[in-house]
Amino acid sequence: MIEGLSKNLNTDLKVETGYLLISEPFLPDPNFERSVVLICDHKPDTGSFGFILNKPTDISVAELIEAESVQNTVFLGGPVEQNTLHFIHTFDTLEDAIPLKNGVFWGGNFDQLRIYADSGMVNSSNCRFFMGYSGWGKQQLHSELEQNSWIISKINLHQIFQIPPEELWRSILRTMGGRYKVFASFPDDPRLN
Repeated sequence: MIEGLSKNLNTDLKVETGYLLISEPFLPDPNFERSVVLICDHKPDTGSFGFILNKPTDISVAELIEAESVQNTVFLGGPVEQNTLHFIHTFDTLEDAIPLKNGVFWGGNFDQLRIYADSGMVNSSNCRFFMGYSGWGKQQLHSELEQNSWIISKINLHQIFQIPPEELWRSILRTMGGRYKVFASFPDDPRLN
């Protein structure tokens, strides 16, 4: 950790479902380097679960499942169970979807989602797909927050569909202002500065 980041970045270490975790600029874990993670489930007594929002792959959903109408890019959701497919979306009519915040949902009836896709309703501005997920055991995330590994963001979740993935980390930090805006300008490798 560089000097000046040793002070606690998060004045409030409370995480809730629907919050974003922004990795600190020099997080040494390659799985989460400069990542933005959407928390989809958080229970301090059991753990937390979410998806990395800004690590697209070269794979389309159509390549993984029989749904040619779903051409969305698949994102790497995290290092856990990368053989599983998950999705978030803005369809409030999708059965069994779990509400997060700001009209964004996690999962739901996949057969119904295919019908939406066949009618041209599913695209990158309203639905994201993930291989694998990010998970934390009991109190693990709280410990990482205390170590300044993550910055908590409470932005309106609709923005995650509007900002290009490669700009998401920097854009959210800039929006947060103050010292976070400075973090957004840090080079990927400070030795090259």
